[in-house]
Amino acid sequence: MRVVIVTESFPPDVNGVAHCALQTAQHLVDRGHHPLVVAPAPPPGSGPNPHVPCRVVRIPSLPLPGYPQVRVALPSRRLAAALAEHRAEVVHLASPFVLGVRGMAAAARLGIPAVAVYQTDLAGYARTYMGAGETAAWRRIRSVHAAAARTLAPSSAARDDLEAHGVPRVRLWPRGVDTVRFRPEHRDEVLRRGLAPNGELIVGYVGRLAPEKHVELLAGVCALTGVRVVVVGDGPSRDHLAQALPGAVFLGRRTGDDLARIFASLDLFVHTGPFETFCQTVQEAMASGVPVIAPAAGGPLDLVADGRTGLLVPPCDAGAVQEAVGSLVTDPARRTAFGATARRMVEDRTWASVGDQLIDHYNDVLAERKTVVAA
Repeated sequence: MRVVIVTESFPPDVNGVAHCALQTAQHLVDRGHHPLVVAPAPPPGSGPNPHVPCRVVRIPSLPLPGYPQVRVALPSRRLAAALAEHRAEVVHLASPFVLGVRGMAAAARLGIPAVAVYQTDLAGYARTYMGAGETAAWRRIRSVHAAAARTLAPSSAARDDLEAHGVPRVRLWPRGVDTVRFRPEHRDEVLRRGLAPNGELIVGYVGRLAPEKHVELLAGVCALTGVRVVVVGDGPSRDHLAQALPGAVFLGRRTGDDLARIFASLDLFVHTGPFETFCQTVQEAMASGVPVIAPAAGGPLDLVADGRTGLLVPPCDAGAVQEAVGSLVTDPARRTAFGATARRMVEDRTWASVGDQLIDHYNDVLAERKTVVAA
């Protein structure tokens, strides 16, 4: 099968959309298919790209004003030319917003079915950054995804939200996790002593440092006796959070085996963002055998078994986060049980298994297209 993956973000970017697009391309190659990736060009001097299993067409881009870590593709003829030259049978749109909308239009002109993958809560971002605009955000989401042959939602909460806002043909497609890279055996006592020299319990956050993530909710955790907060990631809120989280250790952006070692060396993982359509870092913590505290909203509702693998708390409630962490700080047996159960729950959620589900979605869409043409 010849597939063009049109993605709003791709490595060297570090985020959920980029990671998922890379894993999708790799799985298609592993299964004998022929993917091509179309993505915004990274900023100059962004460093070497990681191994990519297929050709990547880069579209000229500019940084998003006020959020330079996000690149926005400029209008370009390269996109339509890439679809035609690759002789695409399916177009995969990863979190379509700007480049993805153009990819949808190009696919329609060429008569190629498109599968749109919903990954970003644009309405939540509008509320965070503008204090308004949710209705307009949903109008754009609906117009983009209604043109797709199928929309894939990463969680039941995202699926329900899409359907409630009138998006048709929605199916569930979760995310896989690398259970070989992320595993409890990578716990590193030397690293732990460096992060918490007085033997503190290590509570970690991994992700973008941006307003929509609400990492400042960890301020109360910083005040707990015998606790060290460790923050992994980068973004526009970095300087603000350095002041808001006294005593926290900021490790910057980490990837690969280095990130896996940090995950496994945590005692607790806390995710604070209420707008996650999935939340891959929760799965990576679970694969690392680490109990999770997360908001009872969005993707974490599917991932965290409350009282079995971690604790769900009301979204944006700093007191609830502090109380949940405090309850596990004093209960090592419960932490151990949560972590062991978390690992068991994700062992079968490999990228291979969910990648095969994606190929099934492609085949369904192609079969539906043949049926319509035959009729």
